[in-house]
Amino acid sequence: MSTINLEKELDTYFGYQAFRPGQREIIEDAMLGNDVLGVLPTGSGKSICYQLPAMLLKGVTVVVSPLISLMMDQVKQLKAINIKDVVAINSFMNTKERREIWNTIHRYKLIYISPELLQRPDVQRKLKHVGVDLFVVDEAHCISQWGHEFRPDYLKLKKIITFLDHPTVLALSATATTNVQQDILSYLNKPNMKKHIYPVDKPNITFNVEHLSGDKEKQEKIVSLLKAYYVPTIIYFSSRLEAENISALLSLQTDRRVAFYHGGMESQDRIIIQQQFMNGQLDAICCTSAFGMGINKKDLRLIIHYHLTPQLEAYIQEVGRAGRDNKSSVGLLLFSEGDIFLPKNIIKGELPTKNEITTVFRQLKTMYDQGQSLPTTDQEKLAVFQVSESKWRFLQYQFEKHDILKENNVIIYDSQLWKEAFLAISNRCEERLIKKDKQLQSVINWIYHTGCLRKKLYQDFQPSYTEAVDQCCSNCGFSWSDWQPEQLTHKIEKTYSWEEKLKKLLLVDVQ
Repeated sequence: MSTINLEKELDTYFGYQAFRPGQREIIEDAMLGNDVLGVLPTGSGKSICYQLPAMLLKGVTVVVSPLISLMMDQVKQLKAINIKDVVAINSFMNTKERREIWNTIHRYKLIYISPELLQRPDVQRKLKHVGVDLFVVDEAHCISQWGHEFRPDYLKLKKIITFLDHPTVLALSATATTNVQQDILSYLNKPNMKKHIYPVDKPNITFNVEHLSGDKEKQEKIVSLLKAYYVPTIIYFSSRLEAENISALLSLQTDRRVAFYHGGMESQDRIIIQQQFMNGQLDAICCTSAFGMGINKKDLRLIIHYHLTPQLEAYIQEVGRAGRDNKSSVGLLLFSEGDIFLPKNIIKGELPTKNEITTVFRQLKTMYDQGQSLPTTDQEKLAVFQVSESKWRFLQYQFEKHDILKENNVIIYDSQLWKEAFLAISNRCEERLIKKDKQLQSVINWIYHTGCLRKKLYQDFQPSYTEAVDQCCSNCGFSWSDWQPEQLTHKIEKTYSWEEKLKKLLLVDVQ
């Protein structure tokens, strides 16, 4: 390690002359073989913290990433700068594509993989065979049941790390409270991780909350902003349908190039929309939270939330995507009195009800009595048990935890054991609902706060906050008339889908 000039290697591989705050310290610890927890603000270059070590270490670096679009975007960026020994393995690949990768897996220095795919024993054996030097848990807050994007499969990473002969572990997040940080250490079984915790606030972002009467005023506000400011913009929604509708509205009422993006779209369509936005072919995206994670677009200027986020952590992460180039940017949250009901319903829909838990237990008992295994694919399981994907992942983890399920088989039936498991799972659901309600109430409290919004927003994440470079927030005198960002000046050339082109042709013919 002492003979490596990290600045020189950074320049050689990535063309950067200097590290950003926190990057060098995290990389040095990881290169020394120390397990590391790094909390860096959105847009601070967390990916460099494992991409550079991946190039320098002898063995393989495995990155566990929760979003396929994030993996594919990073692989594309690395290959664009001539780093070729990198690959992303995901469930959307067909059998032939995955087989070709595994047959040549020894060629790769950096392997991105989803936590779900990593659960497969054959995948674990192949990774163990090539030898993993660095095991990266990206978006590590997903491991915490109190984090804002809990993923049960992250809880199983501890066993996988052991199976891979304890490679160095690097856990990274942009938003992790003290409690979530402790969960990360605990669930990874790494109590002595070196912690590099940096302030998550970004002084170049102005925070603005506007109280409006309803959807009509919200839509008028967004239309007026897109007409006034020709800047790259993301508009977040909690409803897929609302994202589509407002996208259509903005396309009609402004000259901006707008598209929608959400998890219900085909994967290929999402990738195309993301790349068009990254390449400047789209000016604004109307999207759900499925968009944005890992998006490295430096000139994002305006982040609008049409609906409430269910936690402050989610808001901080999403609004933090603005102003990666440290130029003046704005985060705007539009709020009307009825907005609270949507996140409440979403929260309730994320966890199984007692009736659903009872029904799944009964179906498992029937399978056990008949000697049946569970279906092999997730889609088949959801159809059999009649629950959503998020509910099933939660239940599957709980059943495995209580030694009821193992590798798609009900391994035991004991009436007392099952009764205790039912009570434990029901109580866990209740605890999580109470916790999520408290997190939502924190968002409401922030919206109605009459003091500095910046200070209030960050108080649970760091002991102090950085003074704003420009205008602080709507409670500290922010005015739209004073915000004068650098605007895009190229000629607008709207592109149309084949459906839109057909409509135009039909309209011409009718006339």
